Amino acid sequence: MIGLWKNLYLRPRFFICLTAIVVLFVAAYFWPQIFFLPKLAVFTLTLLTLVDIFFCFRGKGALAAQRDTPERFSNGDENLVKLRVQNRYPFTAVLQIIDELPVQLQARTFALDATLKAGEEKILRYTIKPVERGEYAFGTLNVYASSPLGLVSKRYKFTQEVVVPVYPSFLQMRKYELYAISNRLTEAGVKKIRRVGHAMEFEQIRKYVRGDDYRTLNWKATARKSEFMVNHYEDEKSQQVYSCIDMGRVMEMPFGGMSLLDYAINASLVISNIALHKQDKAGIITFAHKLEAILPADGRSAQLERIMQLLYGQKTEFMESNFEALCAAIMQKINHRSLLLLFTNFETPSALQRQLPYLRKIARRHLVVTIFFENDEIKQALHKPANTTEEIYLKAIAENFLLEKKQIVKELQRYGLQAILTAPQLLSVQTINKYLEIKARGML
Repeated sequence: MIGLWKNLYLRPRFFICLTAIVVLFVAAYFWPQIFFLPKLAVFTLTLLTLVDIFFCFRGKGALAAQRDTPERFSNGDENLVKLRVQNRYPFTAVLQIIDELPVQLQARTFALDATLKAGEEKILRYTIKPVERGEYAFGTLNVYASSPLGLVSKRYKFTQEVVVPVYPSFLQMRKYELYAISNRLTEAGVKKIRRVGHAMEFEQIRKYVRGDDYRTLNWKATARKSEFMVNHYEDEKSQQVYSCIDMGRVMEMPFGGMSLLDYAINASLVISNIALHKQDKAGIITFAHKLEAILPADGRSAQLERIMQLLYGQKTEFMESNFEALCAAIMQKINHRSLLLLFTNFETPSALQRQLPYLRKIARRHLVVTIFFENDEIKQALHKPANTTEEIYLKAIAENFLLEKKQIVKELQRYGLQAILTAPQLLSVQTINKYLEIKARGML
């Protein structure tokens, strides 16, 4: 009996009927001759409610539900969760499903509605979008079942507590990998880079096809075969590509619900996968006020999983980033000339000037690409009309911030350093573009 009252819930239809009965009682006060109507309504509602309780609470296990989650979620992407529900009632059941979602999502009004015929089984789907890495704990799966009368419902609690880790965006990584395999990177916004010269490795001699560079004609092979033959080249392989991720306080700034650090981590996973696909070696360096982690560049198949595991546990340090420690580690640990993709954020030219000596020192031995971020909110403020003195003042400040970002790019280029200034959501595409440009132009 205790379990009945504990899991018994009155539906909105019950309260609508109860309100109608109250109205009838008020009307009967003025017209006593209809007093029998509200009394009859009370009797009918009580009887129907008892019948509905009997239908909903008859037998055990009249409803089954199960949550299916993937082994891990992809950060910043829509991840699919499935709910498998089976109706074992002898009638059509109206269900309301409330899943206890992880606290990080702050989803307080989540609910799914479904109607299942007798004996029917359905798979319900919903997606969640995590915006930070870590462990996401799901709680109990609550299902409220009602009969066609719809006056009461019975709550079923299914213990489905599970913890799902959220990893860097492997869905984004797979998307770009698929584009790269099928040579359709341009569909994802990646530019085609014209190759300059032949700073590439010779691969084979093949037949000339329309569009080939006539400068690659192999005249000796042409004479032997009596048809045009060309030398075919491929990008140099086994070059080292390091993603250097700043985990200082400047990378905690949020955009679209995600921190700059998470954008950088997602892009690092994508570019590492692309580099491995191009048969280069990929590595990771993370630093804040000290060197946090360094994963030596490697081209073996297990390297991508090592990179993902390393990136999964990285957290922002709320301290000033120590570029001197980064410089010392690179000089000591990396002996071969490498491509260093430095993900950081400079808000002012003075912030760059403090770190510029270390960047120039690293650039003497390696090819450094400094990648930092545009402030989307400031850019949006520029497009708003300014009607008051305060709005004009704020717009002028916003223009000054954007100008300083452009000055940072020019300052880096003045010392021969590569630079990318990008919006956070375009980070992966811009990074791939720069990597392919460097490979095509033989700059490494």
